[in-house]
Amino acid sequence: MSTRTRTTPRRPLRTVLPALVTALVSLLAAVTLAAPPAAAARAAVPTATLTEVTDFGTNPSNLQMYLYVPDSVTAHPAVVVAVHYCTGSGPAMYNGTEWAQLADTYGFVVIYPSVTRASKCFDVSSPQALERGGGSDPVGIKSMIDWVTRTYSADTTKVYATGISSGAMMTNVLLGDYPDVFAAGAAFSGVPFGCFATTDGSEWNSACANGTVTHTPQEWGDLVRGAYPGYTGPRPRMQLWHGTEDATLRYPNFGEEIKQWTDVQGVGQTPAATDSPVSGWTRTRYGSTGDRAAVEAISLQGVGHNLYTYGMASRALTFFGLDSSGPAPQPQPGACKVSVTTNAWNTGLTASVAITNTGTTTVNGWQLGFTLPAGQVITNGWGATYAPASGAVTATNATYNATIAPNTSVSIGYQANHTGNSAAPAAFVLNGTACTAG
Repeated sequence: MSTRTRTTPRRPLRTVLPALVTALVSLLAAVTLAAPPAAAARAAVPTATLTEVTDFGTNPSNLQMYLYVPDSVTAHPAVVVAVHYCTGSGPAMYNGTEWAQLADTYGFVVIYPSVTRASKCFDVSSPQALERGGGSDPVGIKSMIDWVTRTYSADTTKVYATGISSGAMMTNVLLGDYPDVFAAGAAFSGVPFGCFATTDGSEWNSACANGTVTHTPQEWGDLVRGAYPGYTGPRPRMQLWHGTEDATLRYPNFGEEIKQWTDVQGVGQTPAATDSPVSGWTRTRYGSTGDRAAVEAISLQGVGHNLYTYGMASRALTFFGLDSSGPAPQPQPGACKVSVTTNAWNTGLTASVAITNTGTTTVNGWQLGFTLPAGQVITNGWGATYAPASGAVTATNATYNATIAPNTSVSIGYQANHTGNSAAPAAFVLNGTACTAG
């Protein structure tokens, strides 16, 4: 459960000693009584809970800052900025993705910016947003990073951005505005930097959303370079994700993003490596063949706008280089099987889901990721907790069915409303492993 508390960093204790005490005694007393700054910083907000931080710095668009600091936070932690989608919020991003759980494992800090304007969309279109220090949301997010850097002595070479939809667009903007701040980004269903630009105050750019804005690689790269004129330092690496059936930010934007970031990185348009880590996925890498290529692009065949599912953040973490154990394991086909039976009526349906462990080891604790067809919203469920209620959903085990022995199954289900499409989800991922359809 999230909590909202106003917090400010504790300051080292200072003791005023009597004027007649000798200099040596003063020095010893100061050393004895002063609290270590690092210890004070580590206690700035409660650990293992989502906390709102206020008064964090310059914030021209009145963003809210939510912070997750794990119990295991390292002495000089990395920082991940996780940016929500339109209609979302920082707490929704916290609850709907696994970044906090990954922070528990690897000791980094997660910032969840939250929009307060009515649309709940980030500003990725105004001239102010598309210029370093120009104002609007990027400035507020930069202030959040500065607050964390000061408070937790964060490693400034390990700051990363990731986001979904509007948050993916903001990821592109942040890496363009602040190339000296971010080491890498991961954008799920976004558009290139500058593609959504408007001058009439509108937050929406239909031409870009429909995939009709195209440029040469150099033209796209020049838009990024123009956000911080004169900058000649290293540029952040970029990981891009897009579904071929995206009807909100159409698929041509994926190719335009690739053109933009390969040009920014100074690498060719021809992939250095191409593979399919999951059935239906095509992954291309530019500049090198490893997990830390300059640009990595993952195309998901037949998937719509709400492509994010459990396990994808782990792949982004590997691209960032924050997975200390090395590359994330590739899914092993056949380790699990999922079958679904649906029963639909006018505007509703029920779905019965059977999860079978076809592997050779017991599953202890599980999360099943899947994407609901457009228009479906879960109203209640059994056998698991479901979040969020639509789009990319994660079902988390109940206490009584957390264990799945080899060659055994658990049954769960949900009831949902629909607007005409009563189909079952097409693909499932169990604890990061793609399951076969039963």
